[in-house]
Amino acid sequence: MARNRIPGVAQDKVRLAAVARAAPIRLLLLDVDGVLTDGSILLAHDGTESKSFNTQDGFGLRLLLEAGIETGVITARTSAAVTRRAQDLKMRYVFQGASNKLTAYKEIVRQSGLKPFEIAYMGDDWLDLVLLSRVGFAAVPANGVAEARQVAHYVSRKAGGHGAVREVCDLLLEAKGVIQQLLQGYTSR
Repeated sequence: MARNRIPGVAQDKVRLAAVARAAPIRLLLLDVDGVLTDGSILLAHDGTESKSFNTQDGFGLRLLLEAGIETGVITARTSAAVTRRAQDLKMRYVFQGASNKLTAYKEIVRQSGLKPFEIAYMGDDWLDLVLLSRVGFAAVPANGVAEARQVAHYVSRKAGGHGAVREVCDLLLEAKGVIQQLLQGYTSR
């Protein structure tokens, strides 16, 4: 599959191919640890868990909703922080504790009525390979494992938890041709 790690003109061709492939996307699904976060898990002495989320990633996900693209998460872990973040971002699909991500994905396909070519997924590790190989648009953060980067249609320049999701959101918005319209709505307020 195409990757975006070739310098110069080839880089532009890879990006154009990714934008074209992303055009039919109506749903972006995300892994959490290593994608929406940098992969760090902070455990307090009482056992509570904390995660750090990037605000630009969050704003990108809000822009997708404005453009009519739904969002969701499929993660093997369960975390109250993820529940809260998903609620804040009005994510339609939230599957935590998904030890079998394919089962969760199939349920989302059933619920949404979408075809695989209309779904994008961003993951970073081996647990994500099963979905990265089934969706219409597969994205991986720059710090994703080699096996995930090899099957991706797009590898972000930024690492997970540091703007990688926003980069993919911007690519999806570009593919829909709505970036200027959305930007104008924010600059004319």
